[in-house]
Amino acid sequence: MPPGRPMIRVLRDTARGRSRPGRQWFDRRRWWAFVVSACALGLVACAGPSAGTSSPTGSTVGGSSGSPGGTTPSREARSAAGAGGGGGTAGVRTVVDGLDAPWDVAFLPSGDALISERDSGRILRLPPGGTTPSVLMTLPGVVHRGESGLLGLAVSPTFATDRYVYAYYTSAQDNRIVRFHVTGGGTGAGAGTGGGTGTGRGAPPRVDAPTPILTGLADGVIHNGGRIRFGPDGMLYAGVGDTGDRSLAQNRERLNGKILRMRPDGTVPPDNPFPGSLVYSLGHRNVQGLAWDAGGRLWAAEFGQDRFDEINLIVAGGNYGWPVVEGTGDTEGGRFRNPLVTWTTAQASPSGIAIRGSTLYVAALRGQRLWEVQLAGATVRGKPQAVLTGTAAMGRLRAAVDAPDGSVWIITNNTDGRGQPRAGDDRILALR
Repeated sequence: MPPGRPMIRVLRDTARGRSRPGRQWFDRRRWWAFVVSACALGLVACAGPSAGTSSPTGSTVGGSSGSPGGTTPSREARSAAGAGGGGGTAGVRTVVDGLDAPWDVAFLPSGDALISERDSGRILRLPPGGTTPSVLMTLPGVVHRGESGLLGLAVSPTFATDRYVYAYYTSAQDNRIVRFHVTGGGTGAGAGTGGGTGTGRGAPPRVDAPTPILTGLADGVIHNGGRIRFGPDGMLYAGVGDTGDRSLAQNRERLNGKILRMRPDGTVPPDNPFPGSLVYSLGHRNVQGLAWDAGGRLWAAEFGQDRFDEINLIVAGGNYGWPVVEGTGDTEGGRFRNPLVTWTTAQASPSGIAIRGSTLYVAALRGQRLWEVQLAGATVRGKPQAVLTGTAAMGRLRAAVDAPDGSVWIITNNTDGRGQPRAGDDRILALR
């Protein structure tokens, strides 16, 4: 918006199949007058304007940001920090740029980062400290349309012995999960650093043909889910969207609109909540964020439709209400579980999440900010706080990922057809 324009327009977002009730307007000059006055009185943290930052539900007392995994700069400093170029300031730096609709990151024991590109079907490899990724492989059979394509990645927790990498993607027939071996090229634990093409690390890695472990998930232009993560129990969890067919979420015979739990080979664990079924929880619209806290509790971020996005604490066999309930509502006598945090869909549209220490990081697409939520056991404390706003805003954020160097990596998503790309997009940022 050019300087001097007094009004900011919040446009309708129909890209994800949402309806929006018209346009909302506010007067920028009046907003700034309020902020200046409030800052002078010490009432608010002055991190720049951000449309629609009313308090989400689920928090009743104020709280500070905490220090996940080491020294954390103040929220105000990070909100004002520049994140472009190679360095950035106040704990934010660019790890890599020039990516094409990146979707997820997974780390090998060597510290190499594997990056999925949704539209191209490529998996890139970035060595520790590197700035130029190489192409590890182009996954065969990936079909991109709308929100579909190559989505989540996960590395086996026993990679040192089995060498498996997992991917969730859309084929011509379905959404599916595959795994493949990655060997050589310095990809094992303890490997040294080197160039993006394997310089100083021997020959490039060898990648075997993928083997499907789960097929037949319904696919669509929207709501494909796609995040896969290994839990502390060694099982593989997958967020599977309803693909726009809301009837699937409450149907236990169908795997869409669910969080799934499976053995590393795709078979059903004997202790799943529904015998013989991969379904771990149901009543989901489109889960794209999965992360575990230090207590082994699973948290998930979920896209709402018209009213509320959600952060849920996931329990085995839990029903999270969609499409009967969106956001907080009637549990029908305990049949449904309410979220612990909600935002309006303009504030968030949350995708990937990460937990470091007691802080849950939530990457927001339409909200174009990073939310920090303070966890306190099985609940939250204080009100979520937004960072990477104001002059540090990087546009649409696809994922937050816990990195082995002690930082949280943030993936931008401005080249996905819905953002406004700028020079260097898309990129991965490191936040300390």
